[in-house]
Amino acid sequence: MCKGLAALPHTCLERAKEIKIKLGTLLQKPDSAIDFIIPYPEKPEKPPKAQRPSPEEALQWRDSLEKVLQKPYGLATFHSFLRSEFSEENAEFWMACEDYKKTKSPVKLVEKAKKIYEEFIQTDAPKEVSAARRELVNIDHFTKAVTMKNLVEPTPSSFDMAQKRIFALMEKDSLPRFVRSEFYQELIK
Repeated sequence: MCKGLAALPHTCLERAKEIKIKLGTLLQKPDSAIDFIIPYPEKPEKPPKAQRPSPEEALQWRDSLEKVLQKPYGLATFHSFLRSEFSEENAEFWMACEDYKKTKSPVKLVEKAKKIYEEFIQTDAPKEVSAARRELVNIDHFTKAVTMKNLVEPTPSSFDMAQKRIFALMEKDSLPRFVRSEFYQELIK
């Protein structure tokens, strides 16, 4: 990353990320220029204030990503942190998989599987988690191949291997940085 990016306001970096995602979508749909309309966000998302954890509860999050993701405030705070690092696709993929597993209708299951694949798994997806965009590969080729094979006949467990890989990545890589971040330090005060 060039040193100049650190000097840019956070809102400019978020806007750049939105434009990048929209351009990725536009490249996938060359016949549709309507997707290029990018609304400017009015306010950045903030975790709900009413559900703020006690400092003691937040301290328990240091060693357990599972505890962070179980609490709506923890999930929202962690997601905001990942957004600040331009890696929110990991949390969004994990959340999409959680929602997917709760789907009962076989028709809806197929629809959601296709949407998750197109948004997160396929090559050049808008929020691709299977790319080696950073020094870490989020989902390796083997996991991607197994996931694609599972999608021939989608079941509630079709994304399990990929979701576990993303969870492990967030736990090993993102959680330690989250615990050192201002997002987390504010919670434990």
